[in-house]
Amino acid sequence: MSGPRRPALAAIEAARKRLRSWMQPTPLVPLNLDLPDRRIFLKLETLSPIGAFKLRPALNALLSRDRSGLSNGVATVSSGNMAYGMAWAAHALGVKMAAYMYAGAPQTKIDGVRGLGGEVRFIGMDDWWRYITEADRPQLCELLINPVTDQAVLDGNGTIGLEILETLPEVDAVFTPYGGGSMTAGVASALRALKPQVKIIACEDENAAPVAAALAAGRIVDIETKPSFIKSIGGPSLVPQLWPVARDLIDGAETVSLDQVTDAMRLLFSRAKVVAEGAGAASLAAALSSPGAQGNVVCVISGGNIDADAYATVLAGGIPRP
Repeated sequence: MSGPRRPALAAIEAARKRLRSWMQPTPLVPLNLDLPDRRIFLKLETLSPIGAFKLRPALNALLSRDRSGLSNGVATVSSGNMAYGMAWAAHALGVKMAAYMYAGAPQTKIDGVRGLGGEVRFIGMDDWWRYITEADRPQLCELLINPVTDQAVLDGNGTIGLEILETLPEVDAVFTPYGGGSMTAGVASALRALKPQVKIIACEDENAAPVAAALAAGRIVDIETKPSFIKSIGGPSLVPQLWPVARDLIDGAETVSLDQVTDAMRLLFSRAKVVAEGAGAASLAAALSSPGAQGNVVCVISGGNIDADAYATVLAGGIPRP
């Protein structure tokens, strides 16, 4: 089974040039916690035009292709943010767009897609996973862009790593949420090319932690998952085409509990006035608890698209229902 390549620095830099006319770099800001052994910085992808990092890969995937190849429209498979990003990019370029999503996706992301003129096509979770892993593909006329394995997606995600190093050259560790793995692989590729000694840690919800399981077993394994309000990270296994790339780039994985994630969400709101969805706060939750988080630690806060009622539950001290 063929798969994507590790993004080359030249390809990541080319992606940044493409994106420059469409979106500004997101801020990297300190989170002042007065910790004795680490200084935490937040890479706020929540401040992108769609409130999540997925605009980068979506835009790069469309801008790097010949426009004639987009004439029938584009489609993607997503739990929410990639669909939102692709809808924004397609709308900006005047291209028809459709997203394959499962019914439990956050309503705010579904509404975001539809508000930009995208079509939402609901499918079952099993079909959704088969489309992600390319074990199955829908028969359609649109250009289907895989949110994990498409090379331009990986290259676009690498621009986050470039921005981190430009703002904080003395970074020691970067914590990224790990869903399909395309962000982690992209960010890590840029860091490895320019500052290979930086530690790169994948962050997972303990209710669905296939990276930790694969690292422990030395191979991809199927795991049992538990219901969680965190929708954008974790899964029953790993995307096989991307795992060899990601495995060679990361230094390890950290799993966090729902209590740790919601604590981190409340901390982001109280100390930085940042709204983060569960997956977005997982990196901070991991960085606060990990013994490997030393020195200047960057947490990629990947997205802030959470339904209002779920966020209200978090701010009130609770854990939202799955």
